[in-house]
Amino acid sequence: MQQPKIGLALGSGGARGFAHLGVIKKLLDAKIPIDLIAGSSMGAMVACFYGAGSDIERLYHLSRVFKRKYYLDFTLPKMGFIAGNRVKELIRIFTHGKNLEQLDIPVHVVATDLMSGEKVVFKNGSIADAVRASISIPGIFVPEKLEGRLLVDGGVVDRVPVSVVKEMGADIIIAVDVSRVNRTTEITSIYDVIMQSIDILQMEIVANREIASDVMIQPSLEMFSSRAFTNIDEIIQIGEEETEKYIAKIRQQIEEWKEQH
Repeated sequence: MQQPKIGLALGSGGARGFAHLGVIKKLLDAKIPIDLIAGSSMGAMVACFYGAGSDIERLYHLSRVFKRKYYLDFTLPKMGFIAGNRVKELIRIFTHGKNLEQLDIPVHVVATDLMSGEKVVFKNGSIADAVRASISIPGIFVPEKLEGRLLVDGGVVDRVPVSVVKEMGADIIIAVDVSRVNRTTEITSIYDVIMQSIDILQMEIVANREIASDVMIQPSLEMFSSRAFTNIDEIIQIGEEETEKYIAKIRQQIEEWKEQH
C-alpha cells in the first residue's frame, strides 16, 4: 500500500526551538515516519542535526550542553553584535561537514535576502553556510554573505515554512510553531526588542500557516526566554507533551490519505 510522505515544518524561536527535538522524538516513538523537513532559523539547525544522522538521544544530550558561551563571538557592532563564525564551525562539526544533499532525508533551509526581501530556500550546498544564514537574527548576528546576497534569519520572512515543505512533496504537513508572542515578557535587552518585534510581525502569517498545514503543533513556551539557553529539559518536555496530543490525529490523517489513494 502506498504511504504518504510526511513533512515537518520547523519554525524559528531561538532556545525555544529545542522543543522541536521533543516533537521529533514523539513522532519516532509513535512510528510516524519523517520523510522531509523544512526549517527556519533554530528549526533549520535542529532539522540539519537530525538529518545528519544523529540519533535523538544524542541530540538530547547535545541540547543540554549547548550554552551561549560556545557560540557567541562578539564583534564591534556594525551590522550585528555576534560575528557568527563560532556557531558556524559548531554546525559544521555536528553535521560532519556535509552538504544538504548528503543528509539522510531531504532538508531545506529558509533564509531571508535582506536586500530584496525575498525568501531564499537552500536545497543543496554547505549545511553550515545555509544554517548560519538562517539563524542570523537581524541586529544580533552579522548577516551571512553568500553568492552576492546578504542573508538574515529565515523567521523574518517565513517563521514556520509550511509552503516550503509542501513544495518538497509532502502529502501530510506537520507544522511546529515555537514562537507565539509572549504578552507578559520582560523586554530588557536589544535582543528582546528584536525577537518580540519579529514574532509580532509574523503573527498574521503564522495564522495562515495553521490553515495550510494538516496539523499545527504549538507548544506553550511563552514563559521561556528565546535567548537564555536554560530550562532546555523543560522546553523539550513541553514539545514532547504537546506532540502526544496530536498523535491520534496524525494517524487518522495518514489513514484517510491511504483510503483516498
